[in-house]
Amino acid sequence: MSEYTHPLADAEFVLSELVDFDSLCADMGQEDINSELASVILSEAGKLGSGVWAPLNKVGDLQHPKMIEKDGGPGVQETAGFAQAYQEYVEGGWASLTGAEEFGGQNLPNVLGSAVNEVWHTANMAFALCPLLSQGAIESISHHGSEHLQQSYLPKMLSGEWPGTMNLTEPDAGTDLAAVKTKAVPNGDHYLISGQKIFITWGDHQMTDNIVHLVLARLPDAPAGVKGISLFIVPKFNLDENGEPGERNDAYCVSLEHKLGIHGSPTCVMSFGDNGGAKGYLVGEAHKGLSYMFTMMNHARQGVGLQGLAISEGSYQHALAYAKERLQGTNKDGSRFTIMKFPDVRRMLMQMKSSAEAMRALCLVAAAEIDRGNSARSELFTPIVKGWCTELSQELTYLGTQIHGGMGFVEETGSAQFYRDARILTIYEGTTGVQALDLVGRKTLVNQGESLGELLDEIAADLAKFSAMGGQFTLAAKQCQAALECGMAARQWLLDTAPDDKNAAGSASVNFMMLFGYLCGGWLMAKSAMQAKAKLEAGEGNSEFLNAKLISAQFFCEHMVVRTQACFASITAGSESIMALPEDAF
Repeated sequence: MSEYTHPLADAEFVLSELVDFDSLCADMGQEDINSELASVILSEAGKLGSGVWAPLNKVGDLQHPKMIEKDGGPGVQETAGFAQAYQEYVEGGWASLTGAEEFGGQNLPNVLGSAVNEVWHTANMAFALCPLLSQGAIESISHHGSEHLQQSYLPKMLSGEWPGTMNLTEPDAGTDLAAVKTKAVPNGDHYLISGQKIFITWGDHQMTDNIVHLVLARLPDAPAGVKGISLFIVPKFNLDENGEPGERNDAYCVSLEHKLGIHGSPTCVMSFGDNGGAKGYLVGEAHKGLSYMFTMMNHARQGVGLQGLAISEGSYQHALAYAKERLQGTNKDGSRFTIMKFPDVRRMLMQMKSSAEAMRALCLVAAAEIDRGNSARSELFTPIVKGWCTELSQELTYLGTQIHGGMGFVEETGSAQFYRDARILTIYEGTTGVQALDLVGRKTLVNQGESLGELLDEIAADLAKFSAMGGQFTLAAKQCQAALECGMAARQWLLDTAPDDKNAAGSASVNFMMLFGYLCGGWLMAKSAMQAKAKLEAGEGNSEFLNAKLISAQFFCEHMVVRTQACFASITAGSESIMALPEDAF
């Protein structure tokens, strides 16, 4: 996608009007950071994204990474052009944006980092997976690593010189991490790691002089199950006495997965210890690796939700450009007109535009809760951001291809790549079902719906103000109110039903999660409409953008929020017919 344009105005609007970025920075003790600086940073990110990363998006789709012999064993050669683009990213200081100052980071708010990450993922999602995984690895080491490990690895990781990876999944252990078999045997000041991991994103490449793998493994005395998993740093190259890459570690990519999409991202089968054992270093305490890895995974889950937004935005921009150029029909005077004239094309474009704006609002509001230290709210938002945004991205990228008609099915037009690349988003970092179970279980039932109830109260207060706007928003406000009532009733149904029906939570979970995705999207679009109207009345801001925001919000609340009612109907239908058919009858 070489013609990507960063949606700077909408990102600025969300930061200013929904996040209150200046107040957030002041509360964090960062008075020197403000909306004006954020706009400059986003604008510069847009230049790198559109000028350097986006032109490589199709290149990576067509020219896949390849296996090579390197450093005495198998390795991976990344797509041509990626190494130079990555160096520009590092030299620009982008990798250190939100990192701690003590390790060379710029200590900017997480929400600003998220807004910048949207740029990378919209421009070239397969490439952007490399820094995304690094950010998660940095989080885990920062929270749980010893001072020695932090000093040894974080400065280079924060600069981007050494990217990080996450090694969880094994051939016999997918979501069920209790089945992890990779071993870690004590050996002096380190451990010898042996085992195999699959689906390791950017597990190997030649863009940097080292890679920091975070690996889940079991010690010899480890208890069974998830309580016996420990976390280790396993570098591609062991560090010498000066802390620089030295001897090659026994950690190699032995094959690459052949995938439906994200072709530019090498997805590796990693083998540890084939030649005596890979040196690894324990992160934190033994047997607590899973909780440490979840620090990385939760960061990644919000990041993947953001990818759902980004890939939808890319598909939308591609479809919009096509719709404005594709001639289809003739006026009475003999002149041709484009498919933009057709109401159904407008419907699809409005669905893509308004949904991307709703997702952007939710992703950035959720990211800001991390900055505020509001762990209960950020944990509640995480499965909604990851699950709802990635599921919705499947529909939106489909619409992008549909707008292209038959040309959308032809790879040369580029639309199909968004559709294919989006398919992974509902799977990795926990499938949609896993996110939904997390929402109903750990985030709702575990505290009797307290966190969700607090969110519903806040939504109710804002929607009461929205209803008072009247005018063009009369129907929109009515739909949002109905969605709120569905959300409140769904919460109560879950609390009432789950204790007596062991299948209730699992059967209702995905619809429960999607309901709250559409409700939160509608809530934030309603708030956007109120803020946009206030700015217009005050004569502030760009009137063209603000009027478009009013229409976008109206459309989303009228046409998308109503889906909550279908979700609620399915939730309350219960688990009976879902579980009734015997396994052998399928």
